[in-house]
Amino acid sequence: MHQLYNAVFEPGFFGSPQVHVAVAVGGIVAIVSAVVGVFTVMRGQSFAGHSLGDVSAAGGSGALLIGLNPLAGFVGLGIAGAAVMDMIGVQRLRGRDLATGIVLGAAIGLSALFLYLTATTGATAGATQQVLFGSIFTTTPGTVPVVAIFGAISLGGIALIYRPLLLSTVSPDIAAARGVPVRLVGVLYMIALAVSVGLSSLAIGAILSTALLIGPAATALQLTRRVAWALTTACVIGVLAVWVGVLLAYDSYYWGSSHLSLPVSFFIVALIFVTYLVSVAVSGRKARAGARRPASVTRAADHDKVAA
Repeated sequence: MHQLYNAVFEPGFFGSPQVHVAVAVGGIVAIVSAVVGVFTVMRGQSFAGHSLGDVSAAGGSGALLIGLNPLAGFVGLGIAGAAVMDMIGVQRLRGRDLATGIVLGAAIGLSALFLYLTATTGATAGATQQVLFGSIFTTTPGTVPVVAIFGAISLGGIALIYRPLLLSTVSPDIAAARGVPVRLVGVLYMIALAVSVGLSSLAIGAILSTALLIGPAATALQLTRRVAWALTTACVIGVLAVWVGVLLAYDSYYWGSSHLSLPVSFFIVALIFVTYLVSVAVSGRKARAGARRPASVTRAADHDKVAA
């Protein structure tokens, strides 16, 4: 047992301050991303989340260029991008691709400019790696309370509009007919999405932020159609992926004689991808089993679902 423990946890893992910060930040980010991600998948706005990731890249690179914490740029410009997308027409289904494409193109252009200026002026070493692919092990302890505050804002916003958001997600027309302020709900949701993507950019990088936002949520929705269970499952999957990714990245330093640690973002995204593939296989197996059930049993089960 002791040998197994030493094989899994390399020396100094539990005593490392960098690991403590990475676990704290990663856990908060995973929970926020999972909750917001479930609604993002249900609303069919994964492309919007990807676009906000590129907006966050522009914000983070711009913040580093002028000597600020990249988290301020990730979240600040992300919220601005969400507001622009809403004004262009992201609240309408036909306008989503147009709004997302316009914001996406502008964000990539700004990222290229800011990263070029950062590299040529030597403002911050490793800025490209930090912005695009994350550097959770270099996050300072003082960032943890800030991440917690932003996470509370995002989750608080979702909790505040939970019921109208769920109704407008399932059927915007019925929500509008019942007096739900669909436009306001959409704006608040976009702000929560922008904050979530900004936090995810800090953890695993702007380019990979969509994986933490969409992966656990899509996996959970493959396994259950109940929103409450999907939220819980997505949080568990996200937190485990981040924590195991941190462990593997730390252990990778001892895997070879070169002592080069592999990026934690790689492990997190790989774990999420494998978990999603497993969920698809499990969901497909359940669907085939359901197709082989007698028609009377299927109708009875459907009746129970409708009644519930």
